[in-house]
Amino acid sequence: MNDLEKIYVEYFEPVYKFLISLGCDIHSAEEITQETMFIAIQKIDSFKGNCKLSVWLCQIAKNLYFKKRKEGKKLVSDEKLDSIAVSETESDPELKKKIYELIHNLDEPYREVFYMATFGDLSLKEISSIFKKSESWARVTYHRARLKLKEDLKDEMQL
Repeated sequence: MNDLEKIYVEYFEPVYKFLISLGCDIHSAEEITQETMFIAIQKIDSFKGNCKLSVWLCQIAKNLYFKKRKEGKKLVSDEKLDSIAVSETESDPELKKKIYELIHNLDEPYREVFYMATFGDLSLKEISSIFKKSESWARVTYHRARLKLKEDLKDEMQL
């Protein structure tokens, strides 16, 4: 197995999961991951090594995802929100649905950072690298997203 094949085998799943964490449906995530790997193989010489290879690949995937979203292609399935298990809400499907609606309604970049950290299992350092911002920025953005979700959920529960 050559180096490019090793990269493909090792990083396909993390990039795929990253796209799912952005809210991409499974078919689009697979397609964009394939496209990401193709671009990465073509441009591997431009990888400078100043970040982890996984971060570089996720940046390519993120750019492709938003490019396709901008073009108006459907990338998020309605079932996506229902398919993610949230242990605290397993016994209350309505609450689970409401939480996902609130997450979905967060403004950018709060929604994206929240998805990456919560469902994508990316560290704040990795998130900051993807956004080309400081780790403090990622931490504050994630914290604000959590506060906004808590506030919105509290408001919803009082209705």
